[in-house]
Amino acid sequence: MLSNFRIVYLLLLITKISETTVGTSITEESTVAERSSKSLLKELIFELSGSSLLWPCESTKHIYIQSGRYVPRNVIITRAQLQRDIMYVALPRYKHGVPFTLGKIQLTKGQCLTKIAPYPCWAIQEEGNCQALQSVVDIKLDHYGFLWILDVGIVNTLEQPIRRCKPKIVAINTLDGKVVKTIDINNLLTTASRLQFLIVDYGSNSKPFVYVADAGAHSILVYDIAASKSYRVVLPKATSPITDVLYMALTSPGNVNSTLYFTYLTTAHLYSIQTEYLRMGKGGDGSIVSVGTKPYGKQMVLLGADGGNSLFFRYKGENDIYMWNTKTCFKISNLQEIQRGEDCRLTTQILPGHKHFMWALESNFHDFISERTGCNGASIVLHPVLQECDD
Repeated sequence: MLSNFRIVYLLLLITKISETTVGTSITEESTVAERSSKSLLKELIFELSGSSLLWPCESTKHIYIQSGRYVPRNVIITRAQLQRDIMYVALPRYKHGVPFTLGKIQLTKGQCLTKIAPYPCWAIQEEGNCQALQSVVDIKLDHYGFLWILDVGIVNTLEQPIRRCKPKIVAINTLDGKVVKTIDINNLLTTASRLQFLIVDYGSNSKPFVYVADAGAHSILVYDIAASKSYRVVLPKATSPITDVLYMALTSPGNVNSTLYFTYLTTAHLYSIQTEYLRMGKGGDGSIVSVGTKPYGKQMVLLGADGGNSLFFRYKGENDIYMWNTKTCFKISNLQEIQRGEDCRLTTQILPGHKHFMWALESNFHDFISERTGCNGASIVLHPVLQECDD
């Protein structure tokens, strides 16, 4: 069950009408439903682009272009968080020419191409300044309005990687845009560390905890913010035979029974651990369990959770989105296909938010990596998760 969020049911094919329908023909009823659905969809689709940034003035933009600090095709959004009609976005500096790495977007219904502004300001985006943000790879907005940011400190990752600064976690109060916390996370890192995802959770007495996926060191890093403590929970070898992407998703956050689900892309199983163990830095003694084998032997991409008991995922190279209620067994019969994807873009995240919908962030990230995006860069779209009905 989607906790306080809903999935939009869009009738893309012919609507089924009961034989008892009177007053309006089936054709007319279908046409009205189709027009209404298409109108709703069009108004709630937000197109994003690295060529549509908000600048202080045209001369500043020109200086950035001339100096090579702005290359539109090298800008991509990979992660997002929604707060009413505001969208915060991570723009990792995978390549050179990314002028800012954390952005803010005002979602205006019906707007064709949405402008991306630096958040909270230009000064905090300065590359090479270790008091500023270097390369933001993940963000999480908590229910208190704090935006938590994972900055890996390495730029030009897909070209010639440069370590500008040490990795850090930063918290910004979205009420005033001020930095309220900066966490040095280097005491838990190894030479093999590769930080990828961040999750924020609240324990008893509203104590905040941050979990970070360290794929390279086969670990989940745990930060007890209130107690200024940190732990590195090393994952069993069975969970990570090789190093690739370490996905994480949290169900029932802030609840005593909250559970962190995780998996490496290429491993055969999905795993889980109760957050009560994570908060104590425990990862052994049976605390990590195998939830089940991934369907059809396919590689699974975890996309997010709904804030309740549902997880969303897709298979590698495919864009059909599936939902699993974690209160049920992890088996094929309990996996519900909720959206059929398009060929050109792949979903990188499912997140709750604006208008109480579940939203999908899509891009042609695969083309971005392979330098096949053209001069305008990646195609990025945010839209409600749609369940399509067959006839």
